[in-house]
Amino acid sequence: MNRRSFNLAVMAGSMGLGGLHQASAQATGMTPLFNGRDFDGFDRIGTANWRVEGGALVADRGNGLLVTKRAYGDFLLVAEFWVDTATNSGIFIRCTDPNTITATNAYEVNIWDERPEQNYGTGAIVGVSAVNPMPRAGGRWNTFDITARGDSFTVLLNGQKTVDGARDAKHASGRIALQHGDGVKDAAGVANDRGVVRFRKVEIRTL
Repeated sequence: MNRRSFNLAVMAGSMGLGGLHQASAQATGMTPLFNGRDFDGFDRIGTANWRVEGGALVADRGNGLLVTKRAYGDFLLVAEFWVDTATNSGIFIRCTDPNTITATNAYEVNIWDERPEQNYGTGAIVGVSAVNPMPRAGGRWNTFDITARGDSFTVLLNGQKTVDGARDAKHASGRIALQHGDGVKDAAGVANDRGVVRFRKVEIRTL
């Protein structure tokens, strides 16, 4: 075990999960958006059943978002997440209306392996930058590195570029939102609630 890993392990024992989130972020120059304990720093909108379990933000039913209380323009966002293959989730960035968030008034970095239109599934920015072939995230922990700088966007999923310098200038700044969304609709038009999403680390560095 190297010295940095040992120090973080010692801090984990003395601080608990919330303290470890903050210590780990500070070691990399990042600022935690999620403190590992509660919803401090977020507003909840919609019907998703968000709660904190085992140091992670968790939802498995409903359609809703956790929205940061402040806006961000240029930044690097790093998020660790776990989803089922059926989960409809994502991270919305530069949300211009924090009360009604869509892929048209924000940028949606998608997490949805079973999205009917696969080109804008996991790893894509919906309506801005497609992926082909689409990577899959279901059933394991993953890491998103999302960079927004001016009108340029780059996304890495587990170190693999899924968006490489895509350009769009519609939204210069806005909130960040974590999503649990409706799944695929059945023949009667009713969306399923299958799938859990967990976010255990969400950190940001302004650029």
